[in-house]
Amino acid sequence: METLHHLITHYGYFGIFALLMFGIVGIPVPDETLLALSGFLVYSGELHLIPTFIAAYLGSITGISISYAIGSAFGHHILIKYGHYIRITEAHLQKAHNWFERIGRWALFIGYFIPGVRHVVAIFAGTSELELWEFALFAYTGGFIWTTVFISVGYFFGRRWKYVLNLVGHNIIFISIAALIILIVFYIIKKRIETILGLRIHNVRNKL
Repeated sequence: METLHHLITHYGYFGIFALLMFGIVGIPVPDETLLALSGFLVYSGELHLIPTFIAAYLGSITGISISYAIGSAFGHHILIKYGHYIRITEAHLQKAHNWFERIGRWALFIGYFIPGVRHVVAIFAGTSELELWEFALFAYTGGFIWTTVFISVGYFFGRRWKYVLNLVGHNIIFISIAALIILIVFYIIKKRIETILGLRIHNVRNKL
């Protein structure tokens, strides 16, 4: 905690940007703690809200974009060449791509809230050849909400931010899983309705 405080105090907004960027890529940085601490420093008057948020958001989306680029540039080639050693075939990669096409994109959105998952999901998105615009839509939106939530913890709860952060941390995985299940169910219902309507329209046209 003291180290993070020192780095932010010394390097300012650039420190927030750099720490979050490297943290998202995979360097061991306590990202949520960093965001909440930044929010608290805004609360205490050591930082300003808008520059803090911009630095944090840009750091998060830069980091996840680097992870996506790594997966896009190297992941597919490496898995095609060496994947058979761990029983990964080109058919598996195609299946992963199809999964992202259906619901996997939401993992980019929710994955932000699960430590240790953020950069892996982004690399896998790049490996599965998810379109850049789709990656950006889900990942950058997730990054915006994630950044807002944890900066708000420090800003609105002030000196109680550690307690609240700990409370959120203990439940965030369950919340994220529940949200993902809801999204999957919603998607299945939506596709089912579309299929039923499509069949009815087809039958009506045949009768005409």
